Amino acid sequence: MKKYFLFIVSTILTTGICLAQQPTQTIVGSWNGVLQVAGTKLRLVFHISNTNDTLTATMDSPDQGAKGIPVSTVKLVQDSLYLDIPMIRGSYAGKITGPETIDGYLKQGGQTMHIPLTKGEAAVAKRPQEPAKPYPYQETEVTIANKTAGIDLAGTLTMPQGKGPFPAVVLITGSGPQDRDQTIMGHKPFLVLADHLTRQGFAVLRLDDRGVGKSGGNFATATTDDFTTDIEAAYSYLKNYKGINPKKVGLLGHSEGALVAAKVAANHPTAAFVVLMAGSAVPGTELLVAQNEALLKTAGVPQETLQKYLQLRKAQFDVAATEPDLFKAATAIRELEQRAKASFTEQEQKQLGLTPQSEQAIVAQLSSPWMRNFLKYNPAPTLQKLKMPVLALNGTKDLQVPYQQNLPATEKALKAAGNKNYSIKELPNLNHLFQTATTGMVTEYGQLEETIAPVALETVSKWMKEVVK
Repeated sequence: MKKYFLFIVSTILTTGICLAQQPTQTIVGSWNGVLQVAGTKLRLVFHISNTNDTLTATMDSPDQGAKGIPVSTVKLVQDSLYLDIPMIRGSYAGKITGPETIDGYLKQGGQTMHIPLTKGEAAVAKRPQEPAKPYPYQETEVTIANKTAGIDLAGTLTMPQGKGPFPAVVLITGSGPQDRDQTIMGHKPFLVLADHLTRQGFAVLRLDDRGVGKSGGNFATATTDDFTTDIEAAYSYLKNYKGINPKKVGLLGHSEGALVAAKVAANHPTAAFVVLMAGSAVPGTELLVAQNEALLKTAGVPQETLQKYLQLRKAQFDVAATEPDLFKAATAIRELEQRAKASFTEQEQKQLGLTPQSEQAIVAQLSSPWMRNFLKYNPAPTLQKLKMPVLALNGTKDLQVPYQQNLPATEKALKAAGNKNYSIKELPNLNHLFQTATTGMVTEYGQLEETIAPVALETVSKWMKEVVK
């Protein structure tokens, strides 16, 4: 679901480097290289500076949306550079081979990867769909009070030119801390979507998640239920905004945002419509097992190894979803990890990344309020309350919310609701972000120039215009 992970790169350099004739000056600046992993290429950029004879640096992974990841230790011995990078539990070691070249290796998770560096910034990724100002519509910064939570949310409202009143929609981000554009791996899908829908005659409201950007609140302790109160406040705000038709205000959510959209619509039956983009319709425990299976199968994990791994994760997900005592849940999850690990060969453990650090990570992840809430939540009863027009879309290369599992479950729930006005669509070759994809892997998202496939944009806007006419 969203979010992803820092797959293999989150590194930063704080480094001291020198060549014989031009010590510090030679190394100061930006250095870029490419990491080849899982059939894709990830750009790395190291920014090195010198302050008071102390060399420091940061690293970006533009294709993963990661910037400024710190390094704890930098050693320079003659022409050899060593960097310790605790955030990724890895290190980089390289030899300066010229004024503008470093030949080195990144070590992480038991793997050693050759990454030569060249001086200079990496080429800027092309994002041809991002709109450029001036826009042919009005754009306004807004602040919305969520009185239930006692916080203010910041966002952008775009309005078509003219008197109105206009139909309107709230865009709802997926999981993980998201800004109003849902910026991910160099893409701004909600900026592109809002621009498209506004040009089609809709007022569009998009928000920074609570605790993100200019919005107040604490993201770390929030659950899907909390985000629902945020969007209810946004929905009410739109219905009362001058120039908007209060009878034609709908909700559009992506990934976890689709869960939120359905929850808000169930609580507000007068919502004009609901668009579910890559929304799940099965319990969180089932979804995450399917997600793990799809991602690891595509990554080439052998079937026997995969099935053992899925059994482990299913058992851990079930504990997190059902054990109310947090300490007991964490203990059981850790014990399951340790017992299962003994059944994997050393090669399997390496392939699956089963390390002491990953054990700590899975216990922490499955102990978070958001994850425990997500795993135990079943979207079907909520979907069964929706009587208004509903559009549900999934890409056939979505590995995070597999369409084979979730579109039929969505349709089943809407039929049970007696809903007579819904549309279920599979969009061929589109991934979780609705980009035209080759593999569907998360590591591919940042590699693609396309932010949202035109067919997805047109499918959404055409359907929305039809239901509000």
